[in-house]
Amino acid sequence: MHQRKSKKVLIYFFLLFLVGSINNIELNNINFDKIKNIEIKGLEERNNLVLLKELKKLNLGNIFIINKTEISNQIKSNNLVEEFKVFKRYPSSLDIDIKKTKFLAKVNYRGKIMLIGSNGKLSSNDFSTNQLPFIFGKLDMFEFLKIKKTIDESRFSYDEIKNLFFFSSKRWDIELKNNVMIKLSKYHTKESLEIAFEFLHDSNFRDIKIIDARIKNQIITND
Repeated sequence: MHQRKSKKVLIYFFLLFLVGSINNIELNNINFDKIKNIEIKGLEERNNLVLLKELKKLNLGNIFIINKTEISNQIKSNNLVEEFKVFKRYPSSLDIDIKKTKFLAKVNYRGKIMLIGSNGKLSSNDFSTNQLPFIFGKLDMFEFLKIKKTIDESRFSYDEIKNLFFFSSKRWDIELKNNVMIKLSKYHTKESLEIAFEFLHDSNFRDIKIIDARIKNQIITND
């Protein structure tokens, strides 16, 4: 009885091996189509086409073995991209949805006027952005994104700002569109913004043009 069971086990094992080998041969002989179509949405048409051209240079292979890292790195290298999602559309297509970066300011970078995106990257000034504030001083992207966040968290509207001035000490001055200049503290920037806001909305000080809020809990004016 024991010998019969052993023989049955050996026969089953042989059959499984044989069937598996046949299936592997069949799978190896199947040729999946390479990626034939890529559809990109989210950027202007000409920028979609530029990115599409770069993606087509990659060796994408078929939809089952595409190199996600390679595709991701290529998309991220485009300075206009804030976020993106890639969807597989079987049997041989990719759909890419892009969230375009929001332009926050203009800056003179190495002799050229460039646009600063909310993704922390610079783009060429090829867009209609006349209302964006201009940054004076040596650009420090980290410090700019930090002051932008601080302004957004204050009661000031970023749309009120005409120019930003950055100093080597990592301190900012802000010029509003009504030509009022606000000198901010390096160490308690948000607090100095709030006290400046209160001061600006005091009817007794409507003609003030310079608000110096560098000293904590104190305002110095110059009309």
